[in-house]
Amino acid sequence: MNYLAHLHIAEHCRSQMLGNLLGDFVRGNITDDYALDVVEGIRLHRWVDAYTDRHEIVLAAKHYFPSELKRFAPIALDMFWDHCLSRHWHRYHDQPLSGFVRDAEKTVRHQQRSVQAYTSLPESFISVTDKMWTGGWLESYQCFENIDMALQRIALRRERLAPLSQCVMTLRTEYEHLESLFFAFYPQLLNAAQGE
Repeated sequence: MNYLAHLHIAEHCRSQMLGNLLGDFVRGNITDDYALDVVEGIRLHRWVDAYTDRHEIVLAAKHYFPSELKRFAPIALDMFWDHCLSRHWHRYHDQPLSGFVRDAEKTVRHQQRSVQAYTSLPESFISVTDKMWTGGWLESYQCFENIDMALQRIALRRERLAPLSQCVMTLRTEYEHLESLFFAFYPQLLNAAQGE
């Protein structure tokens, strides 16, 4: 799952949004670094990622990718799942996506200020989330072309990620199949996350 899904799941589970976003930016044992609510948010993020990576529906989705791209499929699928969630947001939330994003930004920025009063946050987190809010990334996920551009940008970050740019073709050609897998998978993830 990517940023939009992690924020949605955080709200769905009444978990701390900042912690759920931080999950991609911190490593190792974080219990001594942050307050308990932040730590629990990071743990939920990690649980969601692990649940997603080993779920039979997600494993089936990986089989749509050519063998040389299978190891990059989880990154491409994470972006694609956010695309599906944003396109079909009304199925999963009563509030319009724009309102949810606006409220999530206020919440995360408030939590960020509170946390920064007693500890520092990773610079990469601050940089990426600032760009995410000001660039309107979460709402832009509704357009497939923006998912394509995001994957192209990620592919340029490191040479070993270059093949990620080729995953877009599979997302495009297998769009309907992958979207139907999202519809089957995401409600299961939401239900399972509530029990975490």
